[in-house]
Amino acid sequence: MLMLQHATVQFGDRSALDAVDLEVADHEIVCVLGPSGSGKSTLLRAVAGLQRLDSGRVLLGGADQAGVGVHRRGVGLMFQDHQLFPQRDVGGNVAFGLRMRGMGRREQADRVGELLELVGLPGGQRRAVASLSGGEQQRVALARALAPEPRLLMLDEPLGQLDRGLRERLVVELRELFGRLGTTVLAVTHDQGEAFALADRVVVMREGRIAQAGTPLDVWQRPASAFVARFLGFDNVVAATVSGAAADTVWGKIPVPDGARQGECQVLVRPAGVGLGDAAEGLPCTVEGLTFRGNHVAVRLRPADGPMLEAECSLRDAPLEGALVGVTFAADDVVVLD
Repeated sequence: MLMLQHATVQFGDRSALDAVDLEVADHEIVCVLGPSGSGKSTLLRAVAGLQRLDSGRVLLGGADQAGVGVHRRGVGLMFQDHQLFPQRDVGGNVAFGLRMRGMGRREQADRVGELLELVGLPGGQRRAVASLSGGEQQRVALARALAPEPRLLMLDEPLGQLDRGLRERLVVELRELFGRLGTTVLAVTHDQGEAFALADRVVVMREGRIAQAGTPLDVWQRPASAFVARFLGFDNVVAATVSGAAADTVWGKIPVPDGARQGECQVLVRPAGVGLGDAAEGLPCTVEGLTFRGNHVAVRLRPADGPMLEAECSLRDAPLEGALVGVTFAADDVVVLD
């Protein structure tokens, strides 16, 4: 459906996109993640035709889009702020793209009714935009983007202005909706939880380049680099030298999985792989703080040498703040990074 070949965008001396290669298959949902300035929104704008490439190509359905205007690319674009027309009611907003295509009024009305039913706003055609909640505005913007049946739907931080509870509920609804419609989606978000819940494949960007791409499970389980690991929220990253089945680190010897790359590198220890036991066994650490996170506790640990560690444990097994514990490491939760 979509192919970027060496896509490059320069802003002065800075490469907003640096020879990016990316493919999105029919009916696939791809979410692009990255910190501010990583190039993710520029990528979206380049595909839509809102940003000219300095070199490289964008192909849709195998056709080069050089010189093809925004409205002729057959893509739908939904922005973070929804950009609804305040002077039009809900039905008028959803029907906008259909009018631009010259669809008759009866067909427009039928299509608008179908879409509002689909996004959970049945019978809302006459409602004023100003009367809508944030979640309802998001649904109207989505219906408007879907109305012309775009071959590719692009979402720019679609849930960014909503509260967490509503985001979590809507992202599940969106995935079910796109799966039912067979929609091909390219979405940009800074929220990794949102991306991992929505996507078939995630793309992590850094400084205009793709740092890692893969299924949500692959990227979560095996971050490709210290940058990706830290971006995903893993802080237990330390320099190491791997020899055989162990890594020599400032935290002492850490077991590594079978077949791990040997030599100098960095290793990630997921918090779930940091075990807490008697202070006489393992790496001595002081419990610096506890953070309750639903069904588990995040435990911040200070060893005598080296950076802080984070562990996870059940509410029942949480140690007391200030306690001295012994830390051990589980090889299954250790990742040797490139």
